Amino acid sequence: RAARSPKMMENKVFLSFTFYSTILILKMYVVAIITGQVRLRKKAFANPEDALRNGGLQFCREDPDVERCRRAHRNDMENIFPFLFLGAIYSLLDPSPTVARIHFLIFCVGRIIHTIAYLLRLRAPTRSVAYSVAQLPCFSMALQILLATTPYW
Repeated sequence: RAARSPKMMENKVFLSFTFYSTILILKMYVVAIITGQVRLRKKAFANPEDALRNGGLQFCREDPDVERCRRAHRNDMENIFPFLFLGAIYSLLDPSPTVARIHFLIFCVGRIIHTIAYLLRLRAPTRSVAYSVAQLPCFSMALQILLATTPYW
């Protein structure tokens, strides 16, 4: 069992943030694994050495399904990485644990739905609505961080 810092264990907001952040990072790993599996299934490799190992240089090519997975992963990086920063700083502002948990939950669920909509090609506007809903708590956290730090500008 890992040693726990008593101070960290007292910060319910940070623990909630840690939980949802870990879920999101695991989701990103799953998308990366799916991308690799689609590459293997479609025989569409980005690197010549991978293509040679799996049938020949003709398989060093792009595939629309692989590119869809890559776009989903890239979109995650463009959105989850800023959330990690914002959520960590927001956790230090001593927000209401319930309000903070709602922020983190909305972002997490929105990103999961976004990924499902992307990979399963769900009908528009499912993906864009999920994206937009997930942005709301990020804007809220960013605004609260700016308001809290404005006196130190």
